Amino acid sequence: MSRLKSDRAYDIVLFGATGFVGELTAEYLDAHAPDGLRWAIAGRSTAKLERLRDRLTGKNGPEVLRADVSNPGSLLELARGTRVLATTVGPYLEYGEELVAACADAGTDYLDLCGETEFVDLMYVRHDARARETGARLVHSAAFDSVPHDLGAYFTVRQLPEGVPLTVDGFVRTEARVSGGTLASALGQAARGPQMLAAARDRARHEPRLPGRRVQAPLGVPRFAKEVGAWALPLPTIDAQVVRRSARALECYGPDFRYRHYAAVETLPFALGGVAAVTALVAAAQVPPARRWLSDRYRPGQGPSPERRAKSWFSVRFVGEGGGQRVFTEVAGGDPGYDETAKMFAEAALSLAFDDLPGTSGQVTTAQAMGDALIDRLRAAGITFRTAARR
Repeated sequence: MSRLKSDRAYDIVLFGATGFVGELTAEYLDAHAPDGLRWAIAGRSTAKLERLRDRLTGKNGPEVLRADVSNPGSLLELARGTRVLATTVGPYLEYGEELVAACADAGTDYLDLCGETEFVDLMYVRHDARARETGARLVHSAAFDSVPHDLGAYFTVRQLPEGVPLTVDGFVRTEARVSGGTLASALGQAARGPQMLAAARDRARHEPRLPGRRVQAPLGVPRFAKEVGAWALPLPTIDAQVVRRSARALECYGPDFRYRHYAAVETLPFALGGVAAVTALVAAAQVPPARRWLSDRYRPGQGPSPERRAKSWFSVRFVGEGGGQRVFTEVAGGDPGYDETAKMFAEAALSLAFDDLPGTSGQVTTAQAMGDALIDRLRAAGITFRTAARR
């Protein structure tokens, strides 16, 4: 069944537009909308949506649509009316599946900010096959989770020889604060270790084999990384798994590919403090009262001020090796959790709607679905992709 979307009312619908990141994304789309963009903002509260619309100043403002995650019929109607449906409504494990299902059934491209590995694995098992039938592209993790890491690894691979074994290590540095929504998702994941493992194993049973190729994303071990001059702490986030899925899907990653994902920390005491803080957070997440107490300190919908965001930044440095060559690359930008997240998310939605992209469907990554087109968009929007050195 092919996608017949040219007669749909909208190019992009942004669902959850009145949340913290949703508003930033709406503002970005409003400021950077191409001529003729047909778009809408959607959510539960028509009054809040109308207030947001009235604050926007672009010449090509959005329409307002009401939809609720508790009403699957409203989500299906939303999906049938647009070419791309981008959602900021999380935690996705709690609120996300009905919208994924609606997009898969309607042949509508789906985009989210999800960093929840369990949700992404469950959506692959339950909805990938249907999306392939209808031609829908289901793209998860289309923001700081995991665009810089996924596209950065892809960018690095493209600087290396083809057809040979390749290794890439990514080293993340940030100066930023998390949102209430991000904290809620992190606490929820930390409390669901057995469920996450079960979902990952179920996905592995459904994924096709790779005859003649091998792709790995091991966790790695803490070490001092001379190549970047910092202590490297393994990051057990969704990012490495997204890179692994891109490598499975794209032949340019070579016959034998390995990716490792680290936080880069300048000093050993700071590294040890970070490990202790993460350990304490994971331990607290196992106790429901402690988890609720932490969530109440910083509720979803809250985030840092514009002044604080203006001081925030991120850098992801990559070291790629293969075929006797070594290459250093970097992806860098401003505030990762909000301003740049809104930029990445909005540009990914515009790319799905308007760019000449590879013919993909089902659950796909940003590198697989958009690749060079999205890199070009993000560069034009001020995010750095550069090759630092070759050896």
